[in-house]
Amino acid sequence: MERTMPRDYYEILGVPRNASKDELKRAFRSLARQYHPDLNKAPDAEDRFKEINEAYTILSDDDKRAAYDRFGHAAFGNGGAGGFSGFSGGFPGIDEIFEEFFGGFSGFGAAGRRRRNGPIPGNDLRYDLTIDFEQAVFGAEIDVEVTRREVCPECQGSRAAPGTTPIRCPECNGSGQVRQVRQTFLGSMVNVTTCGRCRGTGEIVDTPCPTCAGEGTVSRTRTLTVSIPPGVDDGTQIRLGGEGEPGQRGGPPGDLYVVLRVKPHEFFKRRNSDIILEISVNVAQAALGDVIHVPTVDGEEEVNVAPGTQSGKVLRLRNKGVPKLRRDGSNAGRGDQLVVLTVEVPTKLTKEQRQLFEELGRTLGRDVVPQKAGRGFLDRVADFFGG
Repeated sequence: MERTMPRDYYEILGVPRNASKDELKRAFRSLARQYHPDLNKAPDAEDRFKEINEAYTILSDDDKRAAYDRFGHAAFGNGGAGGFSGFSGGFPGIDEIFEEFFGGFSGFGAAGRRRRNGPIPGNDLRYDLTIDFEQAVFGAEIDVEVTRREVCPECQGSRAAPGTTPIRCPECNGSGQVRQVRQTFLGSMVNVTTCGRCRGTGEIVDTPCPTCAGEGTVSRTRTLTVSIPPGVDDGTQIRLGGEGEPGQRGGPPGDLYVVLRVKPHEFFKRRNSDIILEISVNVAQAALGDVIHVPTVDGEEEVNVAPGTQSGKVLRLRNKGVPKLRRDGSNAGRGDQLVVLTVEVPTKLTKEQRQLFEELGRTLGRDVVPQKAGRGFLDRVADFFGG
């Protein structure tokens, strides 16, 4: 079988044979961004990246480059790439590459380190609040008790006891970070981590504040008023800005997100901004017609049942539904209440009622009339409710 010859390293990086180290570095930087498996999900990206790594590792080393220029791939055994063992440990992560080598790409490098030492926003909090169906329809103001971390009133977040001050961390010299040099496939690289002694603050507290035990924050329970706009639904989130946990190093506090859970109603069901209510009427009311009183969220309403009403008839009460809530919290009118009539057939009859039904039955006859195939009751109900 014919053996495939490895590609020329200069060709892989797209540089001339007299390329300088800066040209090699720029070429590798561009190709690594393009083919690193963390960034490129193409099937051949991993193989291309391995090839690029191998080429740069050889050509960026003066001794290895000289050997390659003289003997080609044979200088490294087994004809080149097949015998190269520099990648047996897997690929370095994209963070590892760009941390120092690319100087600030994707938030890494010096710019990223400055951001890690800057203000840090506080954590957001979540509070699950259960409300009644009517409160969801009309809105409400509800007081809730929230337990959260707050800046210590004794030390004002400095973590030190009153009358004392923190000192510069000797481990990181006040930078909040520890730099370690390690060897990678790119050569010497600097790994920057948060200082474990001062936890990134750059300061050590010799005499911790007794109130917060040197944490800078304390746990407090606060009563907050949540304004619920009319028309909210199950799962609606209400944001209370700045009511989360405090930030660090001057960062802003987080927010509190109140997630609403609406308790099911005994009779009403909700469909978007409409309220659905099922009402049972007896056969006499359905046959002869009647005026009935049905409940709504605004109180009772009179409804006319037309003579000859069939089971499944839907009556619409305009503007008796749920307020339509806009994204900005305002309302745009109300939905309707849909009254679904169900004709209830009695299961137990008195002697007098039975005699009356028998007499009625004789006048109506006993013929069974098959219904024509086509759109039936369920189809009509689906049409009414929009599918």
